[in-house]
Amino acid sequence: MKYIEEYIKYLLIDKKYSNNTIKSYQNDLKELKNFYKNKEITQLNKKDLLKFIEKQKETKNEKTISHFITVFRGFYKYLIIEEIIKESPAEFLILPKTKKTLPKVLSVEEVDKLLNIELKDKYDYRNKAMLELMYSTGIRISELINIKTHDLNINNCSLKIMGKGNKERIIPVGDYALKYLNIYIENYRKEFIKKNTDYLFLSTHGTLMTRQAFFKIIKKIAKEKNIKASFSPHTLRHSFATHMLENGADLRTIQELLGHSDISTTQIYTNVSNNFIKENYHYHPHS
Repeated sequence: MKYIEEYIKYLLIDKKYSNNTIKSYQNDLKELKNFYKNKEITQLNKKDLLKFIEKQKETKNEKTISHFITVFRGFYKYLIIEEIIKESPAEFLILPKTKKTLPKVLSVEEVDKLLNIELKDKYDYRNKAMLELMYSTGIRISELINIKTHDLNINNCSLKIMGKGNKERIIPVGDYALKYLNIYIENYRKEFIKKNTDYLFLSTHGTLMTRQAFFKIIKKIAKEKNIKASFSPHTLRHSFATHMLENGADLRTIQELLGHSDISTTQIYTNVSNNFIKENYHYHPHS
């Protein structure tokens, strides 16, 4: 555990990985350690790792297996750099071929239904502001819940986001989102405050809203609106990017807005958009 803890500190301080990424790395390494309780993790060889991977294949999907291998490669590379071991047992592990699945998106009509919340109390106004902001900017849920009050510049119609790898980006915010953000901040945010905090969106207890809590809120609203499309925490982000592309935005702009370091990640939305076009081609009289 000593080496795992040191590696986690390295990821946090030197690599500046996000808390969620670090937690996933930590969990994978602990699982390996628990699998070989009577063997030092620094003494494991390629056969040991292969045995562990084969066991995981019985219950886990290809994406999870790939994550294990990526984590092990990084960990043992770190041990080599620190001169704790000489060779990496993970060096020749082969990543499984994963099927590329297109992200699920909502149609414009479904987004309109989702955002059409009946505003009766402070919770409705908070939820409305959060949903409008997500669809207006395409930010991740993790980015949304960590917004501080000083990150939002209503006069300048902009939002400062600290994304993956602590990369900062400034993104524009649309009129609809600004309208409901202003209402929430001016009239309702103070009703959530239990103690002094800079976080923009607060839970019932006055604390930072969690990813899980907001996902439950989204799913509940979608169910009430009879939206049957599959939903994930990233659905509004995917919908934002796809709708931008369909309305003429260029890929580089969408890349900047989403905070993708590599444009190949953004290019998946061209496939989503092409599928959308094919699905709607039946409206042509000779289709």
